[in-house]
Amino acid sequence: MAALHFEFVSPERVLFSGDVDQVDLPGVEGDMGILAGHAPLVTPLRPGILTILNGGSREAVVVIGGIAEVGPAGLTVLADRAVARDEFDTAMLAAEIKDAEEDVGDATDDAERDRLARRLEQLKTLQAALAQ
Repeated sequence: MAALHFEFVSPERVLFSGDVDQVDLPGVEGDMGILAGHAPLVTPLRPGILTILNGGSREAVVVIGGIAEVGPAGLTVLADRAVARDEFDTAMLAAEIKDAEEDVGDATDDAERDRLARRLEQLKTLQAALAQ
């Protein structure tokens, strides 16, 4: 299998830089697997689990938003927040869900309420994925 060059960056640091077999992403339009030679694309990321597959090993990382870009040089992910799945603070996620529920309830503008409701649903989906 051809190698995919992968750059994974958060605001704090470079999380990964190197060649991998595949990266599975939580795109806003759905999950997607990226392999070497993938067509160019740019997609926002929703809160979810990014999985790095390399040489038979799998590394799961929780991402809370960001953007992914596939180009001739490979895949670059700029994550808003990223934490290894086994280190992720589920209590923090529960608090974020509670805040989002309050924000949806307090919203007076329909468009803003819809945007906040979508974000809340994404966070609840992430919570369900982490519970598995």
